[in-house]
Amino acid sequence: MPAYNPVLFSPPAPLARVTLRNPQSGATLSEVALLIDSGADVTLIPQTAVAELGITIDAAESYELQSFDQHIASREPRNGIS
Repeated sequence: MPAYNPVLFSPPAPLARVTLRNPQSGATLSEVALLIDSGADVTLIPQTAVAELGITIDAAESYELQSFDQHIASREPRNGIS
């Protein structure tokens, strides 16, 4: 069972330290702290990890996520791409 982390999350939440891999280049990044949410519909990784792994974000993709507290985060396509 993962330990609960009272430093990064308030209230404390279960945290896993994982290794991420760029499927195109094979580059890896170890010990990335991720919140464990067994009821989540999607998995989010830190933008810093995406950049460090050299993963390219598709500018044509958009998303909208709503958290349990009803906060909505979204990203629209960039550079006029739809």
